[in-house]
Amino acid sequence: MHLAGQITCRHSKPTPESSAAENMPDMSDTPKPESPESAATTEMPSLPPADLEGLKAEVEAMRTQAAENLDKFMRAKAETENIRRRAETDVASAHKFAIERFALEMLAVKDSLERARAVEIPEGSAALDKMLEGVELTIKLMDSIFQKFALTEVSPAKGDRFDPEKHQAMSMQESAEVPDQHVLMALQKGYLLSGRLLRPALVIVAKAAAGA
Repeated sequence: MHLAGQITCRHSKPTPESSAAENMPDMSDTPKPESPESAATTEMPSLPPADLEGLKAEVEAMRTQAAENLDKFMRAKAETENIRRRAETDVASAHKFAIERFALEMLAVKDSLERARAVEIPEGSAALDKMLEGVELTIKLMDSIFQKFALTEVSPAKGDRFDPEKHQAMSMQESAEVPDQHVLMALQKGYLLSGRLLRPALVIVAKAAAGA
């Protein structure tokens, strides 16, 4: 009897495996995660029609405002570019025509020298010859300076077409030699400064003879 009791007690002792099984939580009540198929079938909440239309109107208003802002930006950019170009042109013109007033005053000096050169002097006057030589050298020096600063002559010849952009008609005379509206005689040279008229040439213009 004593041996049987020992055997019974030995079999009733819990094993490590049975203890672990007893301590494991019961997973039967744990909720299972939804499968992708069941999640896909879940319906998203829908907005009321009034709210949806309101959102559409707001989006359209923002698009319109964005387009207007872009248009304003492009216009402002173009205007800024135009202002920059005009400023560059004005600065370039200021540099190019800075000597305009000075050049206009110098033309009178050259006119006087050229008139002195055109005076007929009797032969045998050494003093006058030297004076004319000095005048000639001065005119050549002025011509080189004028060329350096883009100051060019407008010197129409007899028979040239009258150009109202560069010539100023002082009078008109009948002529059988020169065609109508052509230069009969140049009274004074004109000048251009960098291609722009500084002073027109003074001319007499021919007109057709009466009864011709």
